[in-house]
Amino acid sequence: MTDSTGTTTRLLQRQVLPVDGDVDVLALYLDPDEANLDEDKYVVGGSRAAKELNNASIRQKTASGTIRPDQVLSRTAVQIPSGEKLSFGTYFNAFPASYWRRWTIVSAVTLTVNVKGAGATVIVNKSMANGRQQKVESVLTEADSNTLTFHLSLGPFVDGGWYWYDVVAGHGDVTVESAEWTAEVPVDRAAHGTVDLAITTMNRPDFCAELLGQLSTPELMPYLDTVFVMEQGTQKVADSELFPAAEKGLDGKLKVIEQGNLGGSGGYARGQSESLRKGTATYAMMMDDDVVCEPEGIIRAVTFGDLARRPTIVGGHMFSLYAKSRLHSFGEIIHPWRFWWMSPLDSFNDWDFGARNLRSARWLHKRVDVDFNGWFMCLIPRQVIAEIGLSLPLFIKWDDSEYGLRAKAAGYPTVTFPGAAVWHVPWTDKNDALDWQAYFHLRNRLVAALLHSTYPKGGRLIRESLNHQIAHLVSMQYSTAELRIQAMEDVLAGPQGLHAMLATKLPEVNAFRKQFTDAQLHADHDDFPPVRREKPPRKGRDLTEVPSRRAQLITAGLAPLRQLKKPRSLAAEFPEAEIRAMDAKWYRMATFDSAIVSMNDGTSAALYVRDQAKFKDLMKRTLELHARYRKEWPALAAQYRAALGEITSPEAWDKTFAPWVDGDADV
Repeated sequence: MTDSTGTTTRLLQRQVLPVDGDVDVLALYLDPDEANLDEDKYVVGGSRAAKELNNASIRQKTASGTIRPDQVLSRTAVQIPSGEKLSFGTYFNAFPASYWRRWTIVSAVTLTVNVKGAGATVIVNKSMANGRQQKVESVLTEADSNTLTFHLSLGPFVDGGWYWYDVVAGHGDVTVESAEWTAEVPVDRAAHGTVDLAITTMNRPDFCAELLGQLSTPELMPYLDTVFVMEQGTQKVADSELFPAAEKGLDGKLKVIEQGNLGGSGGYARGQSESLRKGTATYAMMMDDDVVCEPEGIIRAVTFGDLARRPTIVGGHMFSLYAKSRLHSFGEIIHPWRFWWMSPLDSFNDWDFGARNLRSARWLHKRVDVDFNGWFMCLIPRQVIAEIGLSLPLFIKWDDSEYGLRAKAAGYPTVTFPGAAVWHVPWTDKNDALDWQAYFHLRNRLVAALLHSTYPKGGRLIRESLNHQIAHLVSMQYSTAELRIQAMEDVLAGPQGLHAMLATKLPEVNAFRKQFTDAQLHADHDDFPPVRREKPPRKGRDLTEVPSRRAQLITAGLAPLRQLKKPRSLAAEFPEAEIRAMDAKWYRMATFDSAIVSMNDGTSAALYVRDQAKFKDLMKRTLELHARYRKEWPALAAQYRAALGEITSPEAWDKTFAPWVDGDADV
């Protein structure tokens, strides 16, 4: 609807509900609890002990109410029994006012709630950045069918805060049939943008086909331009029994592109390249193949991008696929001194909305500004891709974070937007810093730091790399230490080799690792010799004991010296201990000459054996390499920065894609 002022009404967000009966996700949509922000009067202390106590207490469950799945009547309607209260102050249904206030042209919103049933009270609330809750307005329904309208300013939300509504049923049951948040916007912002989805997949045919099936909702389809699936595996998504229905639902919008295994960055770069070349979609959204999608989140991301003050990368959040109310991170930054990805210090990782929902956690009401968003769900304007280029050819790790920093330097912000999310297999169930991915972790972190670190010689990065390398060495993780050395050597070889090694580096890494016992995994415990040791633990110390900070510092100084001693005679033939993955910390591992160590995923274990000669060789090479980095960092950084535009250009990527271009499969 357009008025005489040249504005039109635009839907920003609507009330949505889960219709699959999954009780694990209900807390993200509806909140029946009586908990409120006053229950969260925590104070962060200055000492380490105070912070640990605060971290424990703030996560304590306050949830007490329940909601039955059968109360959800449709995608937008929910029934509230007589005398009960239901809050929509939740992750998917509260309105993130501070994000709209900070990043978009919207200055006021209108909330319209449709309620069936008389005697119900609809209460609109807002919160401030410090989490304090304020009642804005309340209305009592008087008819059987009620449309209630609330006009709300975004003025008070500079630093944070949300709007939401609660509904209290009177003497009879009521149904909240729908609710919408709208705004008046200029007519040139009336039409919504469209999006190309870029999904990189490898050997997850059913998972990927299920995801494709989730995208064909009537509400989302008008927003989709093309769904690109970059097929990089041998188990094809097109061979899944779920694929035909997914293909039919997408109604000609699906295109499968087959190519070699170029990693996540190679798959996403291909999607970016195809979207840029096609030139018909406003955005390209990067999305993992092993996620469950809330389709409404894609619509919200597009809407937010449409109304942003400037072209903006809009990312979603990641919840755990195995514990669906647990949030990985509310936003991520790159620590400039360490040059490491992390959540801001005043936020909490792995937050369980089932225990502490939005209304009972003050910290969730601060706006979190980020440096990047993971490419499990990330919307990038085509204009940004055209200006700053495609992904770096990094295979995996740091491609998304580097891109966020590159965009930021070009004047394009990233917003991790509440209300847009996927459920993903959690990274916490594996330790990818030890396996083949260790190579890509360090190499790509160094590349990103050379490109974007604002500190001479990368700040603390070189020192931290050396500390980590020594920790791996004293832990008998020789395969990991060797891969990290390879990573550092490859970075020194210069940026031009990144494209050339993209398709070959992973097979080389896997073949190289096979020679090390710490990389040889066994599912059967009987594959290992029995545990024996020459001496019992000193004073009967248990592996689970955590040494003090002072003791860890002493161990850090002495552990490398201990490696120069000859290993105990029995250790070469019999492991001295069995160590759980969670207990395999460097300060424990450094006390053994051999051990059976389980993997984080719980499926296998490996034998670690101390090798005096190997330690000396690796330590010598490690010290030489890190000294070389300190000396050559400025020149190396200049070399990488000068090459960035060329190696991320569509033309450079076209050469990498060339062997598979003729093999494109249009589906």
